[in-house]
Amino acid sequence: MRNFDAFAPGSDPYTEHDFGAFEYNGHRVCWRIEYFDRGGGTYGSPDPAELYLTQRVLKIMLAGEY
Repeated sequence: MRNFDAFAPGSDPYTEHDFGAFEYNGHRVCWRIEYFDRGGGTYGSPDPAELYLTQRVLKIMLAGEY
């Protein structure tokens, strides 16, 4: 995932580079970065670009789980 650079308009329409998918050992794997508020991670961040307001969570899952 560190080297992932296959962002495409269909999977990254807002060019945020917060979602990706690739094949690994015959399985389709998806990853997504989610942006939560720092007050417990229950709600979305009011400003994802602001480090002090945002808790970032990397989700990794099989495509069938997405």
